[in-house]
Amino acid sequence: MTNGNVSIAAAVTAVPDHLLTREQVKYYFQKVFGLEERRLQAMMTVIDNGCVERRFCIQPVEYFVEPRPLEQITREYSEHAIKLGEEAATKCLKAAGMEPEDVDLFITTSCTGVMIPSVDAHLMNRMGFRSDVRRLPITELGCAAGAAGLARARDFVKAFPDGTALVVAIEIPTLTFQRRDLSQANLISCTLFGDGAAAAVVTGRPVKGPRILDAASYLFPNSLDAMGFDLKDAGFHIVLSRDVPDLIRSQIGRLVKDFLAKHGLTGDQPAAYVLHPGGQKLLRYMEEELQLPPEKVRFSWEVLKTYGNLSSASVLFVLREWMERGKLAAGDYGLLAAFGPGFSAEMLLLQWA
Repeated sequence: MTNGNVSIAAAVTAVPDHLLTREQVKYYFQKVFGLEERRLQAMMTVIDNGCVERRFCIQPVEYFVEPRPLEQITREYSEHAIKLGEEAATKCLKAAGMEPEDVDLFITTSCTGVMIPSVDAHLMNRMGFRSDVRRLPITELGCAAGAAGLARARDFVKAFPDGTALVVAIEIPTLTFQRRDLSQANLISCTLFGDGAAAAVVTGRPVKGPRILDAASYLFPNSLDAMGFDLKDAGFHIVLSRDVPDLIRSQIGRLVKDFLAKHGLTGDQPAAYVLHPGGQKLLRYMEEELQLPPEKVRFSWEVLKTYGNLSSASVLFVLREWMERGKLAAGDYGLLAAFGPGFSAEMLLLQWA
């Protein structure tokens, strides 16, 4: 029996076996790119100040810095996306006390590779999902897709109160590494992104997890070139404007204020800010514009430090920390937000049970 609420029953994460430390990044940066001394030292400063101490990778760093044909990269993406996705989905269903046959909608998100059939079809065959499960693979929303997946799961459960949705975000940014691309966007991405997967169960069943009260999307006008990927012969080439943090800074205060005001809330009322850790400047700007004390954003900083930016999976990594370690009382609010290509924002209002 349902209670009319839409709740997150569980959120879990999965990472590959190989570790990439800050010191390794600095060593290989000097070895691989052949930058002139002034630019190299500037990048060393970026790495030191970037707040990313380690990340996880599907292969040792010595392997992925070497160029590979797109066919091989795609094959590796498929293999590791299935592996990471199955681990995250299995752990999440177990944490929620559910089985694959309990899932009515299966949402997968990723922007760092392409599979047709999509990864959800592979996992359904491997894990024993029902054949009539609705499927929704989301590819082009980038870092915002984890939040969008939760929002679409909420929409489904609102329409089908007995329903349960599984959201799995899988990202393997190391496969997009471009050794011969000396653009600032590519260099910055090499200091920031890590591999991993995360999953969440959204359901109308009575559970102890936070309720999803509302969701909203916003497309920033005239910002198509702010973020994305260009697919070329050598694979994915990142598009990442240096103006992204300022773009968010200019809008985030108004967006959050208007979203919370719909529910009679102000910015100081959410006890938890579940913010996508896109980078240290982005997080710092959001803290400043929203006037947030450190304790309300601490898990976003911890995820950035420990895992780097995992694109669509990042905000689910932060959500897991709040659900497992956040000292939140029943009735406390949370604001979840992530940003991605378009340029766009996805926000959800949570309330802890």
